[in-house]
Amino acid sequence: MTLPQDGGPPDFGKLQSEMNAAVKARWKAFLFEGIVLALLGLAAMIVPPLASLAVTIFLGWMFLISGIAGLFVTYWARQMPGFWWSLFSAALAVLAGGILLARPMEGILTLTIVVGAYFLAEGVVTIMYALEHRRELSERWSWLLISGVMDLLIAFIIVAGLPDSARWAIGLLVGINLMLGGASMVGMALAARKS
Repeated sequence: MTLPQDGGPPDFGKLQSEMNAAVKARWKAFLFEGIVLALLGLAAMIVPPLASLAVTIFLGWMFLISGIAGLFVTYWARQMPGFWWSLFSAALAVLAGGILLARPMEGILTLTIVVGAYFLAEGVVTIMYALEHRRELSERWSWLLISGVMDLLIAFIIVAGLPDSARWAIGLLVGINLMLGGASMVGMALAARKS
């Protein structure tokens, strides 16, 4: 797929048909990926404590690797402005990764608190957004309100259940996300095959 070279506006119809053709040609790959994601999601939902631990360890390695890479890049570009801030940021990533890998169970608790706070904030913001839409007589405000209330309910369940909810919350949420993502990929692949 190439973008137009003449500087004119892109032909979205052509781009959409090229995208549809690409998906149709590779529908089996999308189907396979969707099934794998759905199975991983199901496994995470069946054994959420193990999935929570896996997510924490994965994040620990991501922080550690990105921090080490950041230290090398910062040293390499030490004449650039902001050297000390960049060095501090890279060192912080190494520290966070090291802590998550050295003490993953405590990391699970910390991540669960962060996720609970996120759902609390997201719920409040979504409810306020819904009320703003209601003033404008938008028809979708009730769906936004329901979404915000569900976010608050999830936050309450996670926070009220601490520290026990730390064992299952991250793994269950990741499992649900993987399952829904996998199901949508399977649906997209099957629709592409039929078209």
